[in-house]
Amino acid sequence: MRLVRWCAMAVLAFLGLGAIVGAVPMIAGSFLPMGEFLPLSLLRYSPFHSYLIPGLILLAANGLLALAVLRLVIQRKPHYGAWTAFQGCVLLGWLVVECWMLRLVMWAYYLYGAVALLLIVTGLLLWRTDGPTPDHS
Repeated sequence: MRLVRWCAMAVLAFLGLGAIVGAVPMIAGSFLPMGEFLPLSLLRYSPFHSYLIPGLILLAANGLLALAVLRLVIQRKPHYGAWTAFQGCVLLGWLVVECWMLRLVMWAYYLYGAVALLLIVTGLLLWRTDGPTPDHS
């Protein structure tokens, strides 16, 4: 299980840092002209008129939450496996909604879909073993 835990930590760090790096230009693009980098035409099928709200959701749901879950895994807090699987579900939900709203599928969605599945699987494996250890006194 040590390898599974290390894998979960690496994937959570990748997701958390990547989401923060992706969210910052989305949020900044709401205040600064970034038309070529983030064309507003991508949002035409979504309820959003700028990238501010999607950027804030990305920052919170897949950036900050992933880093908080990473902390739980590092510290082996109770239910850290369940939280890891939950983060995978959050990411998978984000991807499904984003593909549906943008009506677009890019190579990165497959990569992050694999990340989501990896988090779910490692989280479920860790969840089986992260419970309290029995007292053999």
